Amino acid sequence: MNKLVVIAGTNASGKSGLGIELAKKYGAEIVSADSRQVFEGLDLGSGKVTVEEMQGVPHHLIDVAKPNDFFSLTDFQDLAYESIDAIHSRGNKAFLVGGTGLYVNSIVDGYNIKKELVDIKLREEVASKSLEELISILEEKYPEALTKVDLKNKRRVERAVERALQGNTEDRVNTPRYETLVIGVTWPREVLYRRIEERLDRRLKQGMLEEVIRLREQGATDEFLFGLGLEYRYILMYLRGEFDSFEAFYNKLFMEIRHLAKEQMTWFRKRKDIHWIDMAKNPIEEASALIDKFYVNLQ
Repeated sequence: MNKLVVIAGTNASGKSGLGIELAKKYGAEIVSADSRQVFEGLDLGSGKVTVEEMQGVPHHLIDVAKPNDFFSLTDFQDLAYESIDAIHSRGNKAFLVGGTGLYVNSIVDGYNIKKELVDIKLREEVASKSLEELISILEEKYPEALTKVDLKNKRRVERAVERALQGNTEDRVNTPRYETLVIGVTWPREVLYRRIEERLDRRLKQGMLEEVIRLREQGATDEFLFGLGLEYRYILMYLRGEFDSFEAFYNKLFMEIRHLAKEQMTWFRKRKDIHWIDMAKNPIEEASALIDKFYVNLQ
């Protein structure tokens, strides 16, 4: 099998920057595994790297969908496989970099995702229900999904309910397509929280509120923005006057980003094949030693 290096980590962990430095060193191309960076215009809120920050390293699966588009795990996997295989066909190395655990796992583990026809009527019926109603359906029809799906992400819960109502609840047998090296990136909790705060302050100063205003003016629906979670959800709520003050909005958003980082770590810790590196020391050197060993025939 072709080899794939994966760099996974939490929000504000520095995984994107590390991925770029390593890609420059090994002449690799990067495939993004981020569920929000696939959308055009979602730049500051998603932490999307700029062209300057890419430093000439080719990036894939960024800006491949438009706001309001439905973009599924199947869409991601199909495009990721296509991009990775194309990189390998050019004789280059591929690095998968991102923090969306489900996206990372779908490639590393090789999820066999059934290509099912969409029942539009059922989808609309499911979408009309509240998150609490959907979770109740899962509890009754598909309890196994309660530990597999992000229960705060309404779109993912909706897809699980669709499968349950259609009777598609059998466990899938995975078929990995690549030999993978998974490198984990994080920091001690207090350091990570400080990095999250610094990044949040920086992005707000750079115009993250204005980004959401612009997205709405350009046609992005409130339902779409709310479904993205975190920055987009709470900025939307702030713009709609659902917070008493900017301080209340800021504190809530900061708390939710920290909570997500904790959930991301819990998700990634379930993988026993991750090589965690110490970002406080020399992450380039530590990661390079792992990559050199992985690419035995490295010239």
